[in-house]
Amino acid sequence: MKITSAKYIGSCPRQDMCPQTGLPEYAFIGRSNVGKSSLINALTERKSLALTSSTPGKTMCINHFLINESWYIVDLPGYGYAQRGKKAMEKLKNMIERYVLDREQLTCLFVLIDIRHDPQAKDLEFLEFLGENGVPFGIIFTKADKLKPAQVKPFAEKYLNVLKEQWEELPPYFITSSANKLGREDVLNYIDSINASIQ
Repeated sequence: MKITSAKYIGSCPRQDMCPQTGLPEYAFIGRSNVGKSSLINALTERKSLALTSSTPGKTMCINHFLINESWYIVDLPGYGYAQRGKKAMEKLKNMIERYVLDREQLTCLFVLIDIRHDPQAKDLEFLEFLGENGVPFGIIFTKADKLKPAQVKPFAEKYLNVLKEQWEELPPYFITSSANKLGREDVLNYIDSINASIQ
């Protein structure tokens, strides 16, 4: 897929305030500091489309980016950033759950996982929540450039083997690096194939 246009549309504090165009939405979510904004910028080849920050937990709203005038990338707040405080965490948790469960336009939710780390309880709980509620999702392993090339596949397989303990069938998954565009075409082609199937 060739991305010819990508523009920021707006930020919403609730899913019922999001754009009502009916276009398919591909949402990105993950623990804070997983490289979400960098991945969105790499996918769209726009250096500052999604704002990146060295401070985790900056995304506080549901951010919509219109791609090729025909579908959206949605940047969701990261989860698991404890320094926000209990009240703020609960508010974000509710925002995320309402978007994920109630947003009819949500076509696929991409859960971002730092490939370098062992499976974290927060991630596994969130994946289980998606499975229990029938939410279509895929896994995107990020920061593959931080590993030696020979380590990438074993690290991914180690994570997937943990998932196999609970899941009969694994979701689609992609190995990416925002630094060198690894996996960019794979993710975009997957989105393209879904768009073609629902037209």
